[in-house]
Amino acid sequence: MTQPKMSNFLTDIIDADLAARTHDGRVVTRFPPEPNGYLHIGHAKSICLNFGLAHQYGGACHLRFDDTNPSTEDVEYVDSIKDDVRWLGFEWSGEVRFASDYFEQMAAWAQSLIERGLAYVDFSSVEDLREMRGSISQPGRASVYRDLGAAENLVAFEN
Repeated sequence: MTQPKMSNFLTDIIDADLAARTHDGRVVTRFPPEPNGYLHIGHAKSICLNFGLAHQYGGACHLRFDDTNPSTEDVEYVDSIKDDVRWLGFEWSGEVRFASDYFEQMAAWAQSLIERGLAYVDFSSVEDLREMRGSISQPGRASVYRDLGAAENLVAFEN
């Protein structure tokens, strides 16, 4: 017995992109946990969504660890997350990936954005960032670092 195709706002977007040939015609998703603890129910929802959509469309779902904070991460959590994905009935496509594998490429992209004036280095404290963010009733405000030139930002980025 064939299961009916699920339809929701995500599948509607995917269907429209596939119909318009916006991409190469293949659905590729990813699950990007940070390996700094055990997974919770919210992670399970994300796993089922991302792996499920990839499966529904005959695509691929990658497991890519966001290992950008080594002081809080551990191989124990990497192994536990892999086990949990499998326990939920899914298998990732290809090799497990790690964000740290792409640091050089990400740094090159950041440098390019800074050179073009599309990004900047911000040394604001967490408290300052919270204050600048604004609220539902107060607009946010720009960082004092926003208007530094590309040359100053490149020096700051390299240090």
